[in-house]
Amino acid sequence: MENKLFYKKNFIWEKLSSDERKEVFTLGDDYRKFIDASKTERLSIKEIVKRAEAKGFVNFENAKEVKQGDKLYYVNKEKSAVLVVIGKEKIENGMNIVGSHVDAPRIDIKQNPLYEEHGISLLKTHYYGGIRKYQWVAIPLAMYGTVVKANGETIDIAIGDDENDPVFYITDLLPHLAKDQDQKKLSEAIEGESLNVIIGSLPADDAEKDDDGKGKKFKYNVLKILNEKYGMIEEDFLTAELEIVPAGKSRDVGIDRGMIAAYGHDDRVCAYTSLKAILETENVDKTAVALFADKEEVGSNGSTGMHSTFFNNMVAEMIKLQNNGEYCEISLKKALANSSMLSSDVAAGVDPTYPQVTELQNAPIMGQGIAMVKYTGSRGKSGANDANAEYIGKIRKIFNENNVAWQPAELGKVDQGGGGTIAYILANYNMDVVDMGVPVLSMHAPYEIISKTDLYMTYKAYKTFYDKF
Repeated sequence: MENKLFYKKNFIWEKLSSDERKEVFTLGDDYRKFIDASKTERLSIKEIVKRAEAKGFVNFENAKEVKQGDKLYYVNKEKSAVLVVIGKEKIENGMNIVGSHVDAPRIDIKQNPLYEEHGISLLKTHYYGGIRKYQWVAIPLAMYGTVVKANGETIDIAIGDDENDPVFYITDLLPHLAKDQDQKKLSEAIEGESLNVIIGSLPADDAEKDDDGKGKKFKYNVLKILNEKYGMIEEDFLTAELEIVPAGKSRDVGIDRGMIAAYGHDDRVCAYTSLKAILETENVDKTAVALFADKEEVGSNGSTGMHSTFFNNMVAEMIKLQNNGEYCEISLKKALANSSMLSSDVAAGVDPTYPQVTELQNAPIMGQGIAMVKYTGSRGKSGANDANAEYIGKIRKIFNENNVAWQPAELGKVDQGGGGTIAYILANYNMDVVDMGVPVLSMHAPYEIISKTDLYMTYKAYKTFYDKF
């Protein structure tokens, strides 16, 4: 009998046919288009809806009935979404769900951000999610977001990724004067309140005077430009969501082009693969669902995070429409408890430069397939979903039968750290859930790296789950 534990000696690429190898690169090219268009959670949802509508999905809010074969999408507050393909069975019998998140670590602009010091205009910021602050200084940055003006008008901001745009920048100390900074711990060398973004450096000729008789010439020039281009005034910052992200598009990595570097692989690479899988799903027994949540990087709270009831509410409405207007609470509870879910979040791949932080026998190797993370959490499995053996056994069976390359994974050595996903939230409904996603290098860095073969195998895994489970 073949010992499956020796699979780590076999890389996916070596087993692929020439047609499959072409598909790997075709998929990689399409994913790069997706992630380049998805620099923020709002833009991710827009791209998801655009692709869904092109494949015949219709807005659930316009649905008058729910029947087998229907393809529906629902958008919650522009930051989270659900795609559904209605199956042959009643929704009450359960759904096959793949759930990812579309937010990513970044730097947010504060509500009252603009100031000037020593001839430079800057914006105050507050970082979002688990960033390593030193990685975000001295690199080109872009600004995206939404501004709501006093009259209720909404403006979309996008500056820094077009080749004709300016970029933004957070400075760092020169090595000649960094003696004190060099003595600090890596986590403390760059302070959160020091992540101030340069937005301008030229004074206005017609600057207004403050009460003290001095003018804020540099700040005023920034406001003047924003007003001319967007009709903004300074007070509009108070009702704005502005995000700072790395400037630039995704790039192939390596002379063989086998990897992709991009901002936001965590977790838009899983959003993409689950999106592609459900867009190609037809004639399923159980209703197929792709979930795209927000706020995972900060605990999944808020009205657009997975702790929100937006998904439960949609399921309740679908049950009501499927049952000719009849609904009771127990139907929703049964539907959730009878469902199976893949929590599609990325895993920490083995970095050959830093192998000491992983326990190699249980760590995902780049290029060897989708990573199955039985439990997340930290240290003593704190906050973990820890999937049961029976559920993992079923997943293993359908993947092995359909040539899906998968590998066990955990987030580093036991005492090294840890992290979580949305898995435990859905598991709280008595649902079977396990984490499965793409291995990533340099997770949470401005630019992360994935393998194109892992991208392909993750898409194949999600498609198999929808079709066969």
